[in-house]
Amino acid sequence: MSGGTPRNRHASSVYRRRRLVVLLSLVVVAGLVWLLIAQPWRGAAILASDPTPTPTEVAATDLPVPETTTPAPTPSVSPTPDTSAVAAASATPSASATPSAKPCVARDVTVEALTDLDTYEAGQNPLLSIRLTNNGTADCTLNVGTSGQAFTIVSGSDVWWRSTDCQTEPSDMVVLLAAGQSVTSAAPLTWDRTRSSVSSCADSNRQTAPGGGASYNLGVEIGGIASTQSKQILLY
Repeated sequence: MSGGTPRNRHASSVYRRRRLVVLLSLVVVAGLVWLLIAQPWRGAAILASDPTPTPTEVAATDLPVPETTTPAPTPSVSPTPDTSAVAAASATPSASATPSAKPCVARDVTVEALTDLDTYEAGQNPLLSIRLTNNGTADCTLNVGTSGQAFTIVSGSDVWWRSTDCQTEPSDMVVLLAAGQSVTSAAPLTWDRTRSSVSSCADSNRQTAPGGGASYNLGVEIGGIASTQSKQILLY
């Protein structure tokens, strides 16, 4: 037998605890390495800085123009109006547009009926437009799409022509109308001096409006707000 002092042997449970500590340390180190490489917080930061965008409103510069079906003219009527008069609205993004803008109300908005002339000679077709003005002190939103526009020509109590009778593909267009802003139709709408009805859109023999100095009045409506005054024209 050796005369040296015998070594104390550690219990197996001590070794197991040491191995467990070593394994946990390796797991922690591996996790830290993965975090440094993957940087998962970058994705969260991107999502936080770029949330789901809200619908962007636009500031109106021109009002869209209703497109109507016009029959072939009769010999007493001028040629078919130039289709280039039917144009889509141009609109530019408005940095000031905010979801807090409220819908426009009639008391703050003026809607006007416009024509290119007051008097039309034989063969001249009236060109019709709308002017829209926000007289309020706050921006507001309004549907100025062709689905909410109406042009009506009357003579006395007799309704001669409605743009909605033969309108095609009406659409919505909600815009931000800035306080004090005034906008007009992107292009005029032509009245071919005939009587319209829903059933006569393709009729090339529609009744022609009498001339000889006959008086007619144009009324308009947009976004549920009607013009307070009509525009008188004379046909010869």
